[in-house]
Amino acid sequence: MKRFTYTLIYIWLSTLTYAQQQNWEGMIDNVGVTEAAESEVWESMFDVLSDLEEHPINLNTATREDLERLPFLTNQQIEDLQAYLYQYGNIQSMGELSMIPSLDQLRIELLSHFTYIATTDERHFPTWKELAQNGQHDLLLTAKVPFYKRQGDQNGYLGYPYRYSLRYTFNHDDYLKAGLIGAQDSGEPFLKGDNAYGFDHYSYYLVLRKLGRLKTLALGHYKIRAGLGLVVNNELGFGKSMILPSLLRSGSTIRAYSSRSSANYLQGAAATVDLGHNIDLTGFLSWRYIDGTLSKYQQAIVTLVKNGYHRTPTEMSKKNNASQTAAGIHLAWQHNGFHLGATMLYTHLSLPLQPNTAQRYRNFYPAGNHFWNASTDYGYTCRRFTFSGETAINDRHAIATIHVANVQLTSDIQLTALQRFYSYRYYTLLGQSFSDGGYTQNESGFYIGMTWHPRRNFTLTAYTDIVYFPWLRYQVSNASHAWDNSLAFSWKKKHFTFSGRYRFRTREKDDTQKTTLIDDATHRMRLSVAYTDGFWTSKTQGDFVLNHYKQSSRGWMVSQDIGCQPWKPLQLFLHGAWFHTDDYASRIYSYERGPRYDFYFPSFYGHGIRYGLLAQTNLGRSWMLLGRLSTTDYFDRDHISSGLQRINHSSMTDFELQIRWKFH
Repeated sequence: MKRFTYTLIYIWLSTLTYAQQQNWEGMIDNVGVTEAAESEVWESMFDVLSDLEEHPINLNTATREDLERLPFLTNQQIEDLQAYLYQYGNIQSMGELSMIPSLDQLRIELLSHFTYIATTDERHFPTWKELAQNGQHDLLLTAKVPFYKRQGDQNGYLGYPYRYSLRYTFNHDDYLKAGLIGAQDSGEPFLKGDNAYGFDHYSYYLVLRKLGRLKTLALGHYKIRAGLGLVVNNELGFGKSMILPSLLRSGSTIRAYSSRSSANYLQGAAATVDLGHNIDLTGFLSWRYIDGTLSKYQQAIVTLVKNGYHRTPTEMSKKNNASQTAAGIHLAWQHNGFHLGATMLYTHLSLPLQPNTAQRYRNFYPAGNHFWNASTDYGYTCRRFTFSGETAINDRHAIATIHVANVQLTSDIQLTALQRFYSYRYYTLLGQSFSDGGYTQNESGFYIGMTWHPRRNFTLTAYTDIVYFPWLRYQVSNASHAWDNSLAFSWKKKHFTFSGRYRFRTREKDDTQKTTLIDDATHRMRLSVAYTDGFWTSKTQGDFVLNHYKQSSRGWMVSQDIGCQPWKPLQLFLHGAWFHTDDYASRIYSYERGPRYDFYFPSFYGHGIRYGLLAQTNLGRSWMLLGRLSTTDYFDRDHISSGLQRINHSSMTDFELQIRWKFH
């Protein structure tokens, strides 16, 4: 008995010392930088990669457009992959990718989640018979049940306290994808009131690809990006680390909109057609209802609402109370590494935008019914050098421009430089590109980053970004500056992975009297050690935050993730964390594994513990059942949150259930 006890203690201490997450979310979290302002960027990326995980790409038959769907690959890595296939023929295994110098260990592991190896065969758009015989159906049901009552659940919210969604997808290789999503946030009415037809939000789509000269056709709800996003981009956000490589790519991309969110999508049709002579034409037309806060007499939109919540009578009154029409084209030409494109966008709102300009920082927010934007994008790509740029103008004749260059100095050192200038008078209702402030407006800056691979199993990344905001911003009553710096490393040794990162970010904000600007400076540090084998996966992580604005604030968190597969159909994952921060300014963000297609990156502040258990089992090849029970206990309060979200306890527990059925 004593020997058995010692064995258990040894196993536990081993898992506390070493850690690794085999899932791709954990890999990206190791090198990514996530804060509140960047969570939408990561959620967009999470949705794209979750879909690619379910429908991976065959590396041996992948076109350049297929590989560009992977946002973590650089242009050079795509070029090297295609050159390797051209020179040596089919790839036989994932291990063979280590023969490509530009692919580091992290990218190879990520590729294993979103691609597969199969022999090349003659491919064609499927017939109706092939669609019926070989198409894959996927039905996913997800529910979240809280074991607590919020103030709004007792008096204030229109619906039940549960959150649930339905996701159906039909897929046939890379050629056809169709789907329907129904989603409901907790507190929103279901099958009653203004949601008499069931869910609060529905999304539906049909996407065809590789149909002769028709490269892509999307019907229903979709996302689109043209150029570098200065005019139109609701397809993918651009962060300062893993997502930046996709900013170097030209042309346009169209994707299905398969998110639970009821904002940031287009509805109608979009298509990309090969006109020949290396010219592609992309066109789109959209009409959809939008949410907005209306003026007193409901004759204008004061604020566009994009959170998607319709839980209270006030929130429900903002649902679908205006409409948006958008139409645009993107013409692109590519030849011998050069690319040139032009984009035009027209947007119309059924009610005029009239922002509250009494707050001076809103003086240059978009206003009116009709908006237009136009841009030209350009660039050049060769083996060791990539350059891309876009310059845009809007109906106020204001300018926005961005340029980014990537150079492979040596086989193990890569540099990226980025310059942007967004006039405070420039705006677009549908665009987003690389920024520190979250908008392609009122910002200019210079970013330089480096990636160093002295060995295939060691990666060091660093960047610095200097930013200037010429006009006022929220909580900033004058022109201001910001400075963002990051240093991160990852080292893998057999079953072990060691990683760490440090980020220093400072922004100027108003002092208490609003008479001058002072620095809001934050230091964030993280160290993690990891281990994995065929049975155990685990991760131990430590986070530390130091913030100084009007006063100093500190915070730390120690977290542990343990996973095991006691037998093939069953996987178990245990998460535990202990956190202690002075206040919200020193909050700490922590990734947690959750149900499929469910992005969860919460922040914690105060003093408490967080723990949870996730179990997943596969019942044959068709069924999957997942359950997750998680609890947050606070030691420094007798209630959680405020207003209608207030919970009159110091702890909160949620249970999530997901059922999946795959069939032909």
